[in-house]
Amino acid sequence: MIWLPGAVFYMGSDSHYPEEAPVHLASVEGFWIDACPVTNADYARFVSATGYVTVAERVPAAADYPDADPALLVPGSLVFRRPASLEDPGDWTRWWGYRPGACWRHPEGPGSDVAGRLDHPVVHVCHEDALAYARWAGKDLPTEAEWEYAARGGLDRAEFAWGDVLVPEGRHRANIWQGQFPVENLAEDGFEGTSPVRAFPPNGYGLHDMIGNVWEWTSDWFRADHGGRSAPGCCTAVRPEAGASPAAEARKVLKGGSHLCAPNYCRRYRPAARQGQTPDSASGHIGFRCVLRPVSP
Repeated sequence: MIWLPGAVFYMGSDSHYPEEAPVHLASVEGFWIDACPVTNADYARFVSATGYVTVAERVPAAADYPDADPALLVPGSLVFRRPASLEDPGDWTRWWGYRPGACWRHPEGPGSDVAGRLDHPVVHVCHEDALAYARWAGKDLPTEAEWEYAARGGLDRAEFAWGDVLVPEGRHRANIWQGQFPVENLAEDGFEGTSPVRAFPPNGYGLHDMIGNVWEWTSDWFRADHGGRSAPGCCTAVRPEAGASPAAEARKVLKGGSHLCAPNYCRRYRPAARQGQTPDSASGHIGFRCVLRPVSP
């Protein structure tokens, strides 16, 4: 883990998606943060020690999903599949599908495994799974403000975790999609799926994969925008306001983008980018890292 001292910093962006606005001052107290996302090897040690079973490995309760196709009420998770062609770019079901048997052990479904990918970030973990690991390790999930502060690497309002140029001097600094998403992946950065967590240079704080590779869970509940408020203290997650819509209450903040983010489709491979995700969602491009906060005397 790497220690980051407390600070006040500019959070958000006014230049991209509306949920990132407005830019505002936020404060964090000092904390430690994992230098890399939690890997398959890390998660395997947790499961071996505790016998934990992830949500994707459990049979979904019919009462929790009353509108679901009964045939899909089997253990599994969302897996990306690249379509041969694309008629409707707004139809995400063309490239995402629920695959029975897909889980952190079997990222592409039955017949796949993590052999040779132990140093890749663990995926197919929902918020509950990430929090269970964090608690076992004596840690926690970062707040959105902690995560964004860490991702910026000491750079004030820069577009990316390393500066304002996506590919400085022609060198890729993160695992994102090159080509026309979702039908063409040129893999110019060397990877078509996830990559080892230290495959790219760290940011100014020594942190790897703060941008791209996998989205990362935070502890905060999602709001439609930052509302111009400073972030809460380091130990308090943002809770939905009274009267907030059920959709707002049901989503947690994801940060960082993933290897599926592309300039033509999802430009969320930036520190300011954020996305709301239902806590029970697991897929092949969502992972996490942990933080550790000093104990008050």
